[in-house]
Amino acid sequence: MDPARVRLCGLVLAAGAGRRFGGPKALARGADGTPWVARAVDALVKGGCDRVVVALSPASAAAAALVPTPATSVVIGDAARGLAATLRGALAAAVPADGVVILPVDTPDVVPGAVRRVIAEGGRPLRQALAQAVYRGRPGHPVLVGADHVAALRATLRGDEGARAYLRAAAARQVECGDLWSGDDIDERGGAHLGS
Repeated sequence: MDPARVRLCGLVLAAGAGRRFGGPKALARGADGTPWVARAVDALVKGGCDRVVVALSPASAAAAALVPTPATSVVIGDAARGLAATLRGALAAAVPADGVVILPVDTPDVVPGAVRRVIAEGGRPLRQALAQAVYRGRPGHPVLVGADHVAALRATLRGDEGARAYLRAAAARQVECGDLWSGDDIDERGGAHLGS
């Protein structure tokens, strides 16, 4: 697809070191062997994204081999500086698009229905949309950011903080998705394992 015609770009944030997890979550696989990055890409594509970019760190660059077509990977050179650096780099890689849907790699149980619902209820026109999935009122992912918000969001990103402060300050629409899945991210190994 011609990048100039992208309506929605999905962003998989997979550049974290995964200290509590025991290694980069970009390399994690479920009990069935499916890479988490592949699950995230699948949810975004089936949820309505025209293009998907997976943000990796130099330490997790080997995970590029796990990124399925039609997604592409981008290595964020300063990812070690924290989530803000990763998100800034990922947003830059997503341009131009009318909107981006952000999903961290550590939500392997996300369902495409949650992506579809956040997009559908995120507001119109798409370029002005700003929405976040919530789970029984608890903020989570995916997050929809219209193109008109991207520059302002990038300007607020600092350290190891993501978009949460901007979403709150800009009164992002909350889209309840608790009936679709738990919304839980996975910080510890449990049933997942690291592979290459």
